[in-house]
Amino acid sequence: MKQILFCIITLFACKNYAQVDKTIEWINHNSIEIEDADPNSELTAFSKNTPERFKNARIYGFGELSHDGKEYFDIKAKYFKYLVKNEGVLTFMMEEEYQAESPVNQWITGQDNDILSMGTPFQVGFWYSEEIYDLLRWMRIYNLDRSKEEQIKFYGIDVKSGKNFNVEVHNLIDKYNIPISKDLLVTLDDCSNKSIDYYAGTKEWADKQVPKLIKLQNEINRYQIANNLNNSKDFNSIDRSISNLINYTEYVQDPKSEVRDNKMFENSKWIIDKESKNGKAFLWAHNEHINKRGMWSSNSGIVNLGKQLKDYYGDDYYCVGFDFGIGTLKGFENNKRQQGKWRLYQVDKPYKKTYSHTLFKANYDIFFIDMSKAIDCDETKFFSTSNFNLSIGSGGFSPKPLYKIKMRKIYADEYDGLIFIKEISPANNNIKVN
Repeated sequence: MKQILFCIITLFACKNYAQVDKTIEWINHNSIEIEDADPNSELTAFSKNTPERFKNARIYGFGELSHDGKEYFDIKAKYFKYLVKNEGVLTFMMEEEYQAESPVNQWITGQDNDILSMGTPFQVGFWYSEEIYDLLRWMRIYNLDRSKEEQIKFYGIDVKSGKNFNVEVHNLIDKYNIPISKDLLVTLDDCSNKSIDYYAGTKEWADKQVPKLIKLQNEINRYQIANNLNNSKDFNSIDRSISNLINYTEYVQDPKSEVRDNKMFENSKWIIDKESKNGKAFLWAHNEHINKRGMWSSNSGIVNLGKQLKDYYGDDYYCVGFDFGIGTLKGFENNKRQQGKWRLYQVDKPYKKTYSHTLFKANYDIFFIDMSKAIDCDETKFFSTSNFNLSIGSGGFSPKPLYKIKMRKIYADEYDGLIFIKEISPANNNIKVN
């Protein structure tokens, strides 16, 4: 009996190894090499082998497995530059707050000389990196000798902060001496300064406050129309500020992932349909936001930004996820005896029972997989079979317990394209701001 069992196990193992070898052979023959992670070099092989669906899309969602990876940032920057030059993509949307738009756009359109004059525009601390600031410098250089219609513009789509919305609205009201009742101004301040309770939310907060914010917005709009200020940039900006404050207020009441992503979809749709001159846009966010399946595990049922973009825009939306093999990752370590701190973790080999464990065996150090080709042509159905990957959020890498960041996925359902990087390293988060 033991001999029979041994033979069965041996046969199963041999079959499994043969299937892995076949998968790796398919990847080696069908993946598109990305020659390096230099953000300023060309995508030579990709330019010659661009997938048709990628070429025909107009909205490109590029993810990242974690918010702190030099290679993720640099390769996304490389693709953004490629799309600017070859597809005329000039609208850059980021997993960042609306409040970042004004200082960033002022700088990338040449209004200030020193990049640090932006101050601290980002709410996401990971964006204060050399890689992100190098991309902003490239945008500025690109914009300097072009007309306004031909310039790149930066947009923040997130809804996690109400900071300074009230200041902006108060400034407009004072500038034009708009008669607004005191109770509406109190509501404005209360909503802008309200913090988020991520554990319990704030019951009935939006139900009570949003009607007042809408009333405030309507009163300002009526003043704009009555005084023939329909083309005023001031008023158009304030209208959007109040709309974003309404989104934030609704998120404060119910701070769930699906609420946040729905608001990010609404913001993205408005930007694509109203602001983009050609309907094209680049989206920079986490894998969990840009993928077309949903948040976290494949069966979570949580509708994310990417799924809504895919449902609404169809094949016009093309999402690209990222995965890695080994490397150095940042993680926040909580210590009961002392204050928590960021530290570095070394991943020396891909984790077993993950997509990465197989992808790491392919020839190229960095490569692109077109999922439509994988679905149609890969006989092993590797990308269509459920497997694990890591999903590292704002707290960074945490190997213990690993199950908290290890998610079951089906890559063919998640992404239109996948970029695999064999070895990653931390971003250079050494930007000094005032």
